[in-house]
Order: sequence, then structure tokens, then C-alpha cells
Amino acid sequence: MKPIRIVAPPLAANCYLLADEKKALIDVGGDIEFILRAVSKYIDPKELDYVILTHSHYDHAAAAGHFKGLAKIAIHRDEYSLIKAQGFTSFMFGVSFKPFEPDIMLEGGERIELGEINLEVIHTPGHSPGSICLYEPEKRWLFSGDTVFAHGSFGRVDLPGGSARELIKSLEMLSKLDVENLYPGHEDIVEGNASRHIANSLRIAKMFL
Repeated sequence: MKPIRIVAPPLAANCYLLADEKKALIDVGGDIEFILRAVSKYIDPKELDYVILTHSHYDHAAAAGHFKGLAKIAIHRDEYSLIKAQGFTSFMFGVSFKPFEPDIMLEGGERIELGEINLEVIHTPGHSPGSICLYEPEKRWLFSGDTVFAHGSFGRVDLPGGSARELIKSLEMLSKLDVENLYPGHEDIVEGNASRHIANSLRIAKMFL
């Protein structure tokens, strides 16, 4: 089974539905009605077990609070501290979130078992302090949020909590993984030899950050 990509408003964030024995949605976008309609094409949203947030930026996470009680919401501890300190508001973009308490506070190193798909949580700060990536070692899939993208691109570091130094360290860590398919938070999916794209992103980041 392959991840189901859902491109969600307001900024065309890639969300991924994993419909295994347990069902997970990686990132949710900012429009709850849209994401529920999209998920409903494949499963009843009430069947969701997990909502896993790669980070807290509004284009990936603003709809997350609406899933409280429907699925277990997982987010990194540092990322939750950031969004809570900001009052669940993206001041730069003037967007407010529905506040929520996470069900699972991640640290990095956890394993989220869905059935055939088992995700390893990797803490990858840089784009934001609590950004995470999710790695499936058997299938060699990487869900990278806004840490790394296809074609040598990588996440911006000029938003609150961003750090060029930390992003480069995170890219160095990801470059050591064997990644076949890359499922980033925006733009193109890479199917086949995705490690090459991560290596290019690291090389370019070291040149410009």
C-alpha cells in the first residue's frame, strides 16, 4: 500500500493518509472541511487512529485541533511549546488555530506501528525547533515535512525558532539514511533514489545558509 497524498489549502501542503491496520494522517493543512472531505474519499475519518504533525506551521497544522477526540494527535514537545507560546496564532500570517492538547508528545526515537507500515520519529530541527521526519526503514520511505524537499531544496529558516545551523545538522543526519521514496511537505514526491535529492539539498544548504 502506498501513501495517499492530499494537497491541502491554504498553501498546498502535502498531507499523507496511511490506511494500514491502524490509520494515520501526516499533517492536516488549515481547512478542516477540506481535509475531512478528502479523507472521506478513502476511509471514514472516524477510523483515524493518529494525526501526526511534522511541525506546527499553520499550512500544515491549523486544522489539527478539530481532530481532538477523533484521533490521537502527536507533535514534538519543542514544537508544541512553540505553538503554545505563540497562543496558537501565526502572527506573521495572521492565522489563528483551534487550541489543542496533544495526546502524544514526541521526543524523537519513537516508533509508531500501523501494521505493515512502521514509522520511526526523527527530530530534525532547523525549519522549526520541533520539526520531525518519519522514516519507514523497510520500505525506505521518508516523510520529511518542510525539512527537505525534492530537487535539492530545503526548508526556510527565517521563521520563529528557525536555525540554519540546526537545519544543516538535520540534513546531515537524513543524508545517512537509505531513502528510496521521499514524501515532502510541499511540491513533488520522489519515487526512486531519493537519497540523491537529500544529498543535493545538504550540499546546497551548506553553500547558501
